[in-house]
Amino acid sequence: MKTYQDWLEVADKSEAERINFIRSAINEHKASKAYREAIIGEDYFNGQNTTIRRLEKFIYNSKGQAVPDYISANHKIANRFFYRSVLQATSVLLGNGVTWANDEGQTSEILGNSFHKDLMQVVRLAQTEGTSFAFWNLNHMEIYSLSNYVPFYDEEDGALKAGIRFWQIADNKPLRATVMELDGYEEYIFKNGEGEVLREKKPYILKTLTSEADGTEIYEGENYPTFPVIPCYCNATKTSDLMPIRSTIDSYDLISSGYANDIDDANIIYWTITNAGGMDDSDLVQVLDKLRKLHMAQLDDDQDIQSHTVDVSYQGREAILDRLEQQLYKDAMALNTYDLASGAVTATQIQAAYEPLNQKLDMLESYVTDFLQRLLFVIGIEDEPTYDRSIVVNKTEEISTLVNSALYLDEDYVTEKIMTLFGDQDKVDDVLDNMDRKNLDRMMGGTGQAFLTE
Repeated sequence: MKTYQDWLEVADKSEAERINFIRSAINEHKASKAYREAIIGEDYFNGQNTTIRRLEKFIYNSKGQAVPDYISANHKIANRFFYRSVLQATSVLLGNGVTWANDEGQTSEILGNSFHKDLMQVVRLAQTEGTSFAFWNLNHMEIYSLSNYVPFYDEEDGALKAGIRFWQIADNKPLRATVMELDGYEEYIFKNGEGEVLREKKPYILKTLTSEADGTEIYEGENYPTFPVIPCYCNATKTSDLMPIRSTIDSYDLISSGYANDIDDANIIYWTITNAGGMDDSDLVQVLDKLRKLHMAQLDDDQDIQSHTVDVSYQGREAILDRLEQQLYKDAMALNTYDLASGAVTATQIQAAYEPLNQKLDMLESYVTDFLQRLLFVIGIEDEPTYDRSIVVNKTEEISTLVNSALYLDEDYVTEKIMTLFGDQDKVDDVLDNMDRKNLDRMMGGTGQAFLTE
């Protein structure tokens, strides 16, 4: 892999040397293990199981040669477990947004209206591909992934200090590449194997002045205090969450596909005719043709015809599929919501079911916090993020506990907690104001006016 130091060696050299380095870095990145795993992670997230998609069925001919089997069924069924697992972790951690410790509106206002959606995409990509990147472009984030960004890490401290953003809409179309450094960015284009500079290096922040006489002119440019592309990881190994569970997903999909193939192949009726040794293939075809058209056949006195079907065993496959599914939830540390929906469960049981997911999210949260702190440093904001995880609760039991404890708790606190359980947080102030008015009215004798005494 190319490093930041490798880039520094050619950064000040000729244009031809820089172009060759950029082309080489992109090709090397596409051949790397990290890039291949990122592409596979996206495939599985999109319900495209790479393993079964490439699987082909073969049969052996009379010469013992393996040839493709184009006759028997070859269903390729891919489950969406990885998709559900990634979205579950992202939604539980970030579904209620990020709360800022010192926020009086400034942090949220600077980050913009699309920040919540963009952050969820950054975290989703980090889980799917192992690493994602966010470029703070003046007032919003632009999201990159390992499938379209070549990172240049510093050999000494491991920090990301440069990179190449590349894209190509088709193999026969030009390849675009943007080299991003600490002091600005430069754009390149590759056509028919030849590269050239498309736009010379510019700082990230350009200040313009517009007048009727001169039009719009750039009068000043500046950069960020550090490299404005921030990596986000989901684990210590910087790898996709798919890798530890991929083999189990493949086993589940292969068994499901094989089960469907067997049912498809066995979904036929075949016939046996006794004392038909004198009949050739054309005679048998005629008998079968009459059965299909007339639903009857003419046979000799000593002949008999019988229909048969094939029953496919399913008990063993169902058992192993159930076991593999349970193993997937355990290995992915995901919550099986179907277990919670199967009957009445207590708050303690819900909490226990959430424990593996919470442990996973504790680790993910630390990496998301690190990402956000780096982002805030680039923007120039001092703040601390906190998260309100979105979880399933037993509302009846939670409310009962609050009501039983109401004697020992503040009335406003109890009301706010109950409103939160019902999902009406935005109405808390109105309810509290209404309660205050009713209490005041009772204190004043129901007239709304204070008693006057001589």
